Amino acid sequence: MAFSDLSTILPRVLIVSRRTVRKNKFVDFVGEYHLDLIVGYGAVPVIVPRVTGVHMLLDSFEPIHGVLLCEGEDIDPSLYDAEFTGLSPQELQEIRSLHASDTAIDREKDSIELSLAKLCLERNIPYLGICRGSQVLNVACGGTLYQDVGKEVSKSSPSSKPPVLHMDYDNYDGHRHEVRIVENTPLHQWFNESLNGDDTMDIKVNSYHHQGVKMLAQRFVPMAFAPDGLIEGFYDPDVFNPEEGKFIMGLQFHPERMRHPDTDQFDYPGCPAAYKEFVKAVIAYQKKLNRSSASVPKGLKLNQEMEKKRKKILKSFLLAKNMYSAGTDTPPAPQNKLSTDLEEGAEFLQSNTALSTQQERRLKQMGATVRNADSIFGKLKMNEERQRVAKNVMGKMTVEELYDIMSFYQLMEKTCSEVLERKLQALLNMELC
Repeated sequence: MAFSDLSTILPRVLIVSRRTVRKNKFVDFVGEYHLDLIVGYGAVPVIVPRVTGVHMLLDSFEPIHGVLLCEGEDIDPSLYDAEFTGLSPQELQEIRSLHASDTAIDREKDSIELSLAKLCLERNIPYLGICRGSQVLNVACGGTLYQDVGKEVSKSSPSSKPPVLHMDYDNYDGHRHEVRIVENTPLHQWFNESLNGDDTMDIKVNSYHHQGVKMLAQRFVPMAFAPDGLIEGFYDPDVFNPEEGKFIMGLQFHPERMRHPDTDQFDYPGCPAAYKEFVKAVIAYQKKLNRSSASVPKGLKLNQEMEKKRKKILKSFLLAKNMYSAGTDTPPAPQNKLSTDLEEGAEFLQSNTALSTQQERRLKQMGATVRNADSIFGKLKMNEERQRVAKNVMGKMTVEELYDIMSFYQLMEKTCSEVLERKLQALLNMELC
């Protein structure tokens, strides 16, 4: 097989570029560590340029078998609920001065990446978010962010928790801080041989961010925490099975850059695992997509008699259209010829206008929905007011309190599902008897 044919076979992973200035001009770039790992594990990285209007052209990048989103500037705070930060104007100015390169909002990149993240969530396309990419994923699912970890986490965390330096400009690539890995998560599996069993679940990771996950979107489960309580990794357990093409994950740290100085040797054997499993899911997703495409039947080829019938019906419709456009009931043709031509279309319409039982039922459902619209809108407004009050209350809670609440409702959801399943099974058994 020719080498050039590989590009049509290997799965495609979309990566959005980041913009910077070089020689007084904007240039787009993507870190090569990401590209090397994607290629090395068997996929083709397709760079989506961060230029104006690209968010309207994402259909042109199909087929999409995976999306990897990585570094970039802060996400526009207006895209998530940032009103409860409690930061003063002076503090916000201090943040902009200290992190000048990150606080310059790039709305075009936001638009491109949020569109891609939502597309992945809709289609279950494999998604890996690194650093900013994890924040994009959380925001796309309704989560929120700390506008500045250094100033906000210390206010919401208990004083007993030690402060953590999440950005060290003086030791940019060499800086590390500990994270505690959650058991029975993908990170636990990948870094298991580097952990000390029951003694500790900690590893040291790099850190290049001043923002982070504040409220984790409901569908996600944390995989790692910094000592100050900040979430350093999360995933969707319901959409995680790389062998079946399922992978939705966000990592706040950069495992691809966790390497020994002046070498390509990783800090831990598990560092490249996220990329390896991500590409495994991408390959499986492509195969699944190809199978579904192959199963779609090709258009039927009409025999000579059916093709002749089709042309007569088409001619009848065209004739009727011309009559309507001209505003006359009598076209320039012999009466018997007119009658014959129109009868073909009339017979077709009469034999194909009856509604099926399912269509009639659907129309009745739509009518009921319209009749009940007023009460539905009233309930929606009531729910919006309750959500607003709940957000005000929860905005004053600590991270631990919020996780306690989330754990409680997850337990209640599981319990309700089990009870509901038992009741449905009992009803089914009664009907069978």
